[in-house]
Amino acid sequence: MTEQDTSAVDQDRSSTGDGSTQDVSIVQVEPQEPAHDVTTPVAGQAKVDEPSLTTATSLLEREGEVAADFLEQLLDIADMDGDIDVDVDGDRAAVAIVDSEEGRVSRRLVGSDGKVLEALQELTRLAVQASTGERSRLMLDVAGYRAERRAAVVTIAQAAIAVVKSTDEKVAMDPMTAFERKVVHDEVLAAGLVSESEGVEPQRHVVILPA
Repeated sequence: MTEQDTSAVDQDRSSTGDGSTQDVSIVQVEPQEPAHDVTTPVAGQAKVDEPSLTTATSLLEREGEVAADFLEQLLDIADMDGDIDVDVDGDRAAVAIVDSEEGRVSRRLVGSDGKVLEALQELTRLAVQASTGERSRLMLDVAGYRAERRAAVVTIAQAAIAVVKSTDEKVAMDPMTAFERKVVHDEVLAAGLVSESEGVEPQRHVVILPA
């Protein structure tokens, strides 16, 4: 048998218990390439396993509609004025209770430091989750409170960022709500610095660190 042949079949002789020998053929099987589960998409063919942006937007719009229905019922029960605006802000549904022709939105729905607004937002999220079966991250605003507060927090964050850059030392900010902390984190990231949230509610706050 040639060397080429022995690459396919090797002969090995092993001793048996009675002293005789027997041939044992060891067949070498060439490995096969594993099957691939991933298919190469054809040019111009849409990927059906990835949700489209249109579908994601539709789901957020659905969240907003459910939230609007819930809030309208709540306003009717409380006999309060207000219209409901529904929008999509990035990856969240955005719902706002705004002044209507019949009258202004009661600022009681905002509460001290926005605490009533935060509670109302969580309640609305739970109503949406009960209807859709999906956890909601919608953002609720009342009478433009969040928009005004966002502008104020941005100013505070930029001042703190300037201190960190000039001193190269970390700065701990005052306690803020989750919404306000998110605004600060976004500003810090845009400034090229690092920020962390520390503490527990209601004393949870943002610490801005040097780059």
